[in-house]
Amino acid sequence: MVLLLARRALLAGRRRLPRPAAPLQAPAAAARLCSGAGGEAEAADGDGTMLRHLARKLRASGPVTVAEYMREALTNPGQGYYTRRGGVGESGDFITSPEISQVFGELIGIWYISEWMAMGKPNTFQLVELGPGRGTLTDDILRVFNQLASVLSKCDVSVHLVEVSPKLSEIQAMMLTGGKVQPNPEDKSAYMKGVSKTGIPIFWYRDIQDVPPGYSFYLAHEFFDALPIHKFQRTEKGWREVLVDIDPEVPDQLRFVLSPSRTPATQNFIQPEERRDHVEVCPEAGVIVQRLASRIEKDGGAALVADYGHDGTKTDTFRGFRNHKLHNVLRAPGTADLTADVDFSYLRKMAQGRTATLGPIKQREFLKNMGIDLRLQVLLQNSGDTATREQLLHSYDMLMNPEKMGDCFNFFALLPHHRLVHPDKKDKPESKSPLPPVAGFNELLLK
Repeated sequence: MVLLLARRALLAGRRRLPRPAAPLQAPAAAARLCSGAGGEAEAADGDGTMLRHLARKLRASGPVTVAEYMREALTNPGQGYYTRRGGVGESGDFITSPEISQVFGELIGIWYISEWMAMGKPNTFQLVELGPGRGTLTDDILRVFNQLASVLSKCDVSVHLVEVSPKLSEIQAMMLTGGKVQPNPEDKSAYMKGVSKTGIPIFWYRDIQDVPPGYSFYLAHEFFDALPIHKFQRTEKGWREVLVDIDPEVPDQLRFVLSPSRTPATQNFIQPEERRDHVEVCPEAGVIVQRLASRIEKDGGAALVADYGHDGTKTDTFRGFRNHKLHNVLRAPGTADLTADVDFSYLRKMAQGRTATLGPIKQREFLKNMGIDLRLQVLLQNSGDTATREQLLHSYDMLMNPEKMGDCFNFFALLPHHRLVHPDKKDKPESKSPLPPVAGFNELLLK
């Protein structure tokens, strides 16, 4: 049944025009690069308000951790990058996979319905997205839900968006509801609510802990990479934390320094068996994964994480993006996106065995397993002009090319243990029917 539904969605002839990708430049123009720190700064440095704020703070109390620097630069209520700008899309500072092609979101939508069916079609279905960007991915997923409305007809579906940026929540509301939302609803945990164009209720929250409990599917697409990291360097005297400080030789300029001794973070986050000389750790990601795993263990559901990252192998990946170009991470704070590769081995460890984990698997492998080639052929057959066909092929190349986004981005999942292994039964264990494979992490056989 799952395979028939997937095939039906993939072969749907209805389509929208492909989204305009970024201008044809280096891969960085279409997505944030996979690794490499620093980068050259853009000429314009904004009004310098955030830099002056940080300079006063550093002169008063001394160097701060990279995590504290990122937190200020990205989410400061007055001058933070995400709270003021949130530059997703071609006119912003970076482009994500959903902005490149609708096919990406359609396949994610199929994944959720596939897992919902594999888990017995529960009568409630909360789709919870962390950091929804412009709402494009949720919009594509809801279109698939609408195409398969007959399947979900007996299920109470709702959407829950965790978003701290007022600007982005407005954009999401316009994308998903046409701007028809109600601020400060009676449900005090949500700061805004509305109804999608297809009649599905949508709620906005500032923290995942505000999302009501219940059977939920979680989505974190390019979410964990923007969470603050601590950076550590191995020295002759042992591990030292990388800090941010004022450069005494250049007015109003920041620099990296090493802590003179071990910091609390060094003692808590560096493992005795660590072999790398430079390590980045994201404690907030660990806390969020713990919460997701705890919710899934208690209420059921699953979590799908899509981000660029590694499995505990990379070192210095901290970098900035502005106007689709690498940007010096210490220059003009608050005007550029700051990001670091996700350490999936750390996420797996922080699940603490509450859930099973799958991945990371390369984006090109996941999308291929989900049937992207078939979907592309359908869209090409239904395209009426050369420009549309070229754009479809360009978008496919950006998503799948190993040198672009195909190998940079990875998929990772948290699932209940019973989804992968039958609960122990003493009576007739040989009679257990085989569990359906998890789509994306296994090939989706459509024949």
